[in-house]
Amino acid sequence: MAKDLIDTTEGQAPAKPDWALTRRERAAAERVRQGLPSRRRWPWVVALLVVLAAGAGAWMWWQRVAAPEAVAAAPAAPVAMQVNGDEWTEVAPLTLRRTVKVIGPLAPERRADLSAETGGRVESVAARPGDRVEAGAVLVQVDVERLTLDVELARSNAAATRAQLALAEQQLGRAEALAERGVQAESTLAEARANAEAQRANLQAQEEQVRSAELALEGATLRAPFSGVIASRDVEPGQVVAAGTPLLTLVDLSRMEMQGAAPVSAGVAVAAGQEVELRVDGLPGRTFVGTVERIAPVAAEGTRTLPVYVAVDNAEGLLRGGMFATGEIVTAEAVDVLALPRDALREASTENEGTHVLVIEGDTLARRDVTAGEEWPGGLVRVEGVSPGDRVVVAPLTGLEPGQAVELVEF
Repeated sequence: MAKDLIDTTEGQAPAKPDWALTRRERAAAERVRQGLPSRRRWPWVVALLVVLAAGAGAWMWWQRVAAPEAVAAAPAAPVAMQVNGDEWTEVAPLTLRRTVKVIGPLAPERRADLSAETGGRVESVAARPGDRVEAGAVLVQVDVERLTLDVELARSNAAATRAQLALAEQQLGRAEALAERGVQAESTLAEARANAEAQRANLQAQEEQVRSAELALEGATLRAPFSGVIASRDVEPGQVVAAGTPLLTLVDLSRMEMQGAAPVSAGVAVAAGQEVELRVDGLPGRTFVGTVERIAPVAAEGTRTLPVYVAVDNAEGLLRGGMFATGEIVTAEAVDVLALPRDALREASTENEGTHVLVIEGDTLARRDVTAGEEWPGGLVRVEGVSPGDRVVVAPLTGLEPGQAVELVEF
């Protein structure tokens, strides 16, 4: 029984039976039997906990006292204002313009409605709509048989009258010779003179009839008065036409005319010779340049528009009659000038400091005094005091001051 029990020192708990001991208790009992000191760790654990508690207290004291003082002693970093790409611009020379809007259709500047000069049966028509013809080309031929006979008859009548005139002049010569010798009555001389004058008048009339017949014969052949394109055809071979019957329409597309309408209120600003930039329906992305040629003296009846005629070169042949165009008449222009949006100009806080802009120099704002000129369309104002390449704040941002740090961003 004594072998199964472990002796205990004074003040310790009664010994346990050997079978009830834990592994740690058996190890401690073995150290006791061997005369070795027991291993107690709790004093070290207590010491470690005391050290940790002291460190935590020191850290909390530093947070309450030392850290705020250190933060207060450190200088505050400046806060940069973010400026988007739409809120600033780089100054560059511009071309400023004042314009007046004009709209209207296009038509060929030269157009000829060709009609028959003489009546007869049409033998041939040499051109169709869309055909290009050169000046002097034969377009329509009318039968010339009857007209040729008319010319020959007129020439024959003129020849007969010419012979009668020659005879009358001979008779007048004899009568004058006899009258000089006193053997011819004055009445006979006067009769001879009247006969000669009548024949001269007849001959002149006959010669005019010859010329008329020749013109009718020439008119039977219709020729192009200028180079162009056939726009319409109203006659066919075999058709009998009279003088004045419409036959063909010829247009010259090398130069077009815009029959535009401008606001009557802009009549004072519009003048002949001004440049016009045109955009034509059906030709996207193309711009044509024209010139104001004529301006109507009064507005179109029932409208508030003033007819304006604009000449447009059509060397490429892209424009057609009937196309609708929209144009801008340039009434004033300033080339290679510096201008900024109205919102970029800032008024100073005191009356004596004048107008200025904020220029981005590096990462900060700088004040630049400027002189504002006249205002142009688009809200642009001519300015003096800035240079090409300057980066100017153009948005009406509040709170910006010279010397303030900025950061350029893109949203």
